[in-house]
This record gives sequence, C-alpha cells and structure tokens, in this order.
Amino acid sequence: MWGNKKPDTPQAAAQPEIKTLPTNQPPKPAPATWEDKPAMSTDAMRPLGATADRAIARLGASLHVKGEISGNEDLLIDGSVEGLIQLDERKLTVGTTAKVTADIIAREVVVFGTVKGNLRAKDRIEIKKDGSVNGDLTTARIMIEDGAYFKGSIEIDKSSEKDSGQGAFAKSSAPVSAPATKTI
Repeated sequence: MWGNKKPDTPQAAAQPEIKTLPTNQPPKPAPATWEDKPAMSTDAMRPLGATADRAIARLGASLHVKGEISGNEDLLIDGSVEGLIQLDERKLTVGTTAKVTADIIAREVVVFGTVKGNLRAKDRIEIKKDGSVNGDLTTARIMIEDGAYFKGSIEIDKSSEKDSGQGAFAKSSAPVSAPATKTI
C-alpha cells in the first residue's frame, strides 16, 4: 500500500528522491563525469582527458622566474618573469598581475599585464585595454584595444600570413591603411 501511495502523492514522491540523492546519486555521477566526459578539474583547471598539446600551464601571481621558459603547452603568467619565453607553437597569455621583462616567441601572445621586451608571434599579438607593451612586435596579425599602452615598432610578417591562409584579407587592408597615413 505504501508503494502505491508514494507515486500518487507529491510529498511522498519527493521524500524517496531526497533519500536516494545522497546515497545513490553523488557516487554514480561523479565517476561518470570524471572518467567518461572531459569535465573541468578544480585542481588544475583544465579538462581531465586533455593531452599534453591541449594543457595550459600557469605561473601564479606569487611566483618570480629568472631565466628561460620553453615548452609545448599554452602558458598563463600571473607572476613575474625575467629572461626568455619560447613557446613556438603555443599561446602565451600575460595576466593582469603579470610583470614580464623578457623576449617572447610564441604562436599567439595576449597581453593583459605589463611586458618589456620584444614579441614575436607567428599568428597574432593582442594587447588588451589594460595591457602595456614596451618593445618591438613582429607578427602576422595585431590587435591593440583602446586604452592599451604600446611603445615600439610593429613589423607585419607576411610569410606567416601565407601559411595561415589569411593573407588575402591582410593584404587588402594593408594598402588601405598606407595611403590613409600619407593623406593625413
């Protein structure tokens, strides 16, 4: 009789669900989520099923590194670095609290913090609104947001554009900006 009344009564139906959630639900979804799906790990903040080519390394705000950094992972820097950063085919993100005094070589560089040194990116360089760069840039594509600080020179590397297949767009926009500079 109790089994028949529980599904009919909403209050009785809610009680077995609450009882089964603590005992049955957490143990079963957690292994399925952690093993079967690429869920976010709270410790490393990256998908668990990720391979080394998708991993993101992080230097925290309290870390200070002097020397050379090189590797095959994307890198997020929040601390300070002095020296050379070489991530040939990877993305480097300079966080808002980062202070980097280094030459940088990477596929892509995004600057939210402060960089003093030359940047060379095969794909693109982005300087965000609170970012600051003092050095020369060499890249195929560049984006500098309003409010960003930049002092140095920019060289657009057309050989990287041909490899990425975006040379047509960049070539059509480059002559437009050159005559505009002459007329102003």
